[in-house]
Amino acid sequence: MAIERHGTTQRYSDICAYGNTIYLVETPQTLDSNVATQTHEVLAGIEKLLQQAGSDKSRLLMATIYLRDIEDSIAVNAVWDRWIPRGTAPVRVCVEARMAHHDFLVEVAIVAAR
Repeated sequence: MAIERHGTTQRYSDICAYGNTIYLVETPQTLDSNVATQTHEVLAGIEKLLQQAGSDKSRLLMATIYLRDIEDSIAVNAVWDRWIPRGTAPVRVCVEARMAHHDFLVEVAIVAAR
């Protein structure tokens, strides 16, 4: 079985898939905004990538949420809870991390089923 890669650069791919499992990471686009706005952007980007890979947000298996400041988890959870379809919550972890880009407040890694 071949590994599928989409949006591949020298450093990363937007999506990797193996069989019926999809892997992706999304980062914010508006770097001068608050964590709620960045979270909306990231989740919208995840939806778009999932659709491109033949899946949707109801098929998430695991989410890893990286926050520059763990105190932002309250705002992130408020956005997340409105976004995720009832009864389809994946396994999830939320951790504080030093971000690769200083203006990233949130970054999300996803594993999903097709």
